[in-house]
Amino acid sequence: MEKQLHLNLLSSRPPMPGGLQSGSKMRMGPGRKRDFSPVPWSQYFEKMEDIEVKNDNSKDTFRIYSSGSHGPVLLLLHGGGHSALSWAVFSAVICSRINCRVVALDLRGHGDTKVKNCEDLSAETMAKDVGKVVEALYGENAPPIVMIGHSMGGAIAVHTAAASHVPSLLGLGVIDVVEGTAMDALNSMQNFLRSRPKTFKSVENAIEWSVKSGQIRNIESARVSMVGQVKKCEEPLSSPGISKCIGEGIIEEEEEEEEEGESNNKRKKEDDIEVKKESLFTWRIELAKTEKYWDGWFRGLSSLFLSCSVPKLLLLAGVDRLDKELTIGQMQGKFQMQVLPQCGHAVHEDAPEKVAEAIATFMVRHKFTEAKEGFQW
Repeated sequence: MEKQLHLNLLSSRPPMPGGLQSGSKMRMGPGRKRDFSPVPWSQYFEKMEDIEVKNDNSKDTFRIYSSGSHGPVLLLLHGGGHSALSWAVFSAVICSRINCRVVALDLRGHGDTKVKNCEDLSAETMAKDVGKVVEALYGENAPPIVMIGHSMGGAIAVHTAAASHVPSLLGLGVIDVVEGTAMDALNSMQNFLRSRPKTFKSVENAIEWSVKSGQIRNIESARVSMVGQVKKCEEPLSSPGISKCIGEGIIEEEEEEEEEGESNNKRKKEDDIEVKKESLFTWRIELAKTEKYWDGWFRGLSSLFLSCSVPKLLLLAGVDRLDKELTIGQMQGKFQMQVLPQCGHAVHEDAPEKVAEAIATFMVRHKFTEAKEGFQW
């Protein structure tokens, strides 16, 4: 249970019992290989833009990906360490279900957003960012907006809504973040972050690791999402960093157990030599350095969520996530809740069609929009 809690802060979660465990083999038969090559954003979104926002004496630039030209806007906020690209597959699906627009935003310090003070990841600052981006996009005549956030992004969505930074807000959706569970996870979060690879030999290796470790269970989403999580190292890393590198052939499908010891040691030495000559990829954001903001993201989140006056939807990977305050609120009908089993913490990546169906149904029932032909809600 403790291991599962570690990832509530991030956009991932260890596999459920019986699933592929981190570091285990994924055997697919001789000669069969999965495609871990990256996929461009343009296969899922119609447009990519950098939105300038005035901030004191400087200008910050926020990267957004969008689709659609009619209907209410679904404003999508990603989890810690991820980027707007984590919403790629979901966005394509939801646009086929209902009349809507989608806008996925790289939050400060993440993805390709460039801000003067990228280290300020307080809930207050990020909530203001969201409001400023909406204002820059639409001016004073913003269309109706339904804000959806996952994990850290869910917490920021709640803070944004509670502070009324988006005046045209119609509805609020939060995916797999609950105050009680998240607060329990904070004490052991640093240990989890230290256990992750520091570098990868390529984007393909990063995608392969994300799938085989169980952090993203949907390979289609991983192929577009991981591009927003890693970047080329700006300078060569020292040997200790190299030792944590994940090299090519993370898991050799056809390798036999008894041959692993000797061959792995040999391959590791060869990889270490090769890695020093090549460009490495590392995480775009050092989440360990954001620790001072974690408490502020999640403390008081349940009451803040319940205080928001707009219709609310809570999507969870498991019913065990619900804390006492939310349990009472749900029994009183203060929000709609749906549990999507067989998903990891990255629910919208693991099961984009189920999440799209849940959100589309929520929006049609509240008459925020109309269903497209063929969508049965």
